[in-house]
Amino acid sequence: MVTQSRKLIVVSIILLLGVSFLAACGAKATPTPAVEVPKPSNAGGPGDAVNLTGDATAGAQVFVDKCQECHGAEGKVGIANPGSTDGTVPSLNPIDEGLVSADYKTFATNVDLFIEHGSTPEGDNPAKLMTAFGDKKELTAQQIADVIAYVISLNKK
Repeated sequence: MVTQSRKLIVVSIILLLGVSFLAACGAKATPTPAVEVPKPSNAGGPGDAVNLTGDATAGAQVFVDKCQECHGAEGKVGIANPGSTDGTVPSLNPIDEGLVSADYKTFATNVDLFIEHGSTPEGDNPAKLMTAFGDKKELTAQQIADVIAYVISLNKK
């Protein structure tokens, strides 16, 4: 009788474990919260650059000429920006994860909006503002495409 009881207990435990395992396998995973895509404060849609093929090598030189002063060499360290919420110009290497996408055109569009239209950082009267290189015609669509290709190349994992 004791042996029969032990068998019953073992079988019950095995069944409970099996049911628990099946329930766990069928359970839905908690979705990862979506990362918010940062948008520039200045309105406007993507420019022509997102439809062009950028050259990261050419973009590196444009970056040195137009972007490095604020974003640092290879976009690694932004300079001080008193009055902005975090006190610095954002780093582009690594870039804000909300801008990154496995889809090149989406990633390019996210970066393009800032280059085209510029942006005013959050804070109390920030000293530095992102220049609207496209709107002000300070860079051509090809130069913007090249800078986008360069920035994306800095962020490949």
